[in-house]
Amino acid sequence: MNESQQPITVVVVDDHAIFRSGLRADLDSRITVLAEAAGVAEAIAAIQEHRPQVVLLDVHLPGGSGGGGAEVIAGCTALLAGTQFLALSVSDAAEDVVTVIRAGARGYVTKTISGAEISDAVLRVATGDAVFSPRLAGFVLDAFGTAAVASVDSELDRLSARELEVMRLIARGYSYKEVAKELFISIKTVETHVSAVLRKLQLSSRHELTRWAAERRLL
Repeated sequence: MNESQQPITVVVVDDHAIFRSGLRADLDSRITVLAEAAGVAEAIAAIQEHRPQVVLLDVHLPGGSGGGGAEVIAGCTALLAGTQFLALSVSDAAEDVVTVIRAGARGYVTKTISGAEISDAVLRVATGDAVFSPRLAGFVLDAFGTAAVASVDSELDRLSARELEVMRLIARGYSYKEVAKELFISIKTVETHVSAVLRKLQLSSRHELTRWAAERRLL
């Protein structure tokens, strides 16, 4: 990390102390953990006190009225518009994913993720990107995408059907290799489609593309 760059501040919310300790150790030097919490009320208090840039939030938590991670977000979003929430859970159930995203989480990743991957996800969420484990992003698309696609402006009309498929997968966090495998095309063809998508949408990077898709609820 460049000395002029300040670390991203984080509050870790999970009801398992061993997991919190391991996660804290796995996060890289670009991230500073300000506090930890194990339950809903404790989490809301810690977030309100420390005002972190990102909250790493388990979905199922004790306490409160049973709303878990979604209840934590609801208790904080009005006060802390500058805080982003990234769900980190063992659950990959569609209901859990959709519930926490509806509440306002910026992303959702499973606990099988590596320390390097979660550190990267924290940094991306802090800068406004939406981050999902690839296999979970489809739940969000199913829940939000149909109505969104119908209302998106003429920008989408510039893309071919194949370019639209590639755009969604790239925006969900798939690598070029994963996109190629998913769509049964070559990596070179994926690169060509991505270049065309960025040119047509007047974007300069896949991070901008992710933000563009998230703003239109296409993830």
